[in-house]
Amino acid sequence: MLFPGGIEATPNATLLFSVAAAIIYLLTVDMGPTLSRTAVKTLSILLLAGLAITQDAPWLLLLALLLSAAGDAFLSRDGELPFMAGLVSFLAAHLAYIVLFLGNGEGLGLLAGEPWRAALALLLVLFAVAMLFALWRPVGSDLRPPVAIYMVALLAMALAALTMRLPLVVCGALLFMASDAMLAWEKFVARPQASYRPLMRRAVWITYYGAQLAIVLAFVLA
Repeated sequence: MLFPGGIEATPNATLLFSVAAAIIYLLTVDMGPTLSRTAVKTLSILLLAGLAITQDAPWLLLLALLLSAAGDAFLSRDGELPFMAGLVSFLAAHLAYIVLFLGNGEGLGLLAGEPWRAALALLLVLFAVAMLFALWRPVGSDLRPPVAIYMVALLAMALAALTMRLPLVVCGALLFMASDAMLAWEKFVARPQASYRPLMRRAVWITYYGAQLAIVLAFVLA
């Protein structure tokens, strides 16, 4: 167990229930929208927020998780309005993460001081530009501004993570970028009949939940 007290201790039980909810959602990822499916998806992140509370984690971490849970609830439903609401929720979550990482990191000077961080930052910028270029035409003129703003916030979150010396935070940020990139590709670029779409949906959830879990554990175990 990651925390003292065994499996019956509140932090350990909360973490296990969160992982269990995430696995259940993974098994239902191809089902149509239902309230129970939405509840399981949202619960997996809400339980991570509960874990953060039990460990007196920074309030910005809790805020980011709650905003992410709201985004999950919106994105679990069909339609353009829920999608936009989810986009706004996750945009706000990334802003909370940016402030959290910069407030607990060592500043942008760390990127210049460690070449691997600078190289990774450059790769992330190039990746974000490539993704935005790939999505520009498929998303349509109405969605281009919000998608561009979201991409900038996502990139800023990942760059802010590089100012921290907690490896799990960096891993979480990278997983977040991978998850959002696959989600955008599956939604806007992939053909409806593409054989890889079911696999991509599962990869989106695994990398997304892994990102949130890594970031939470980085702060509660530090």
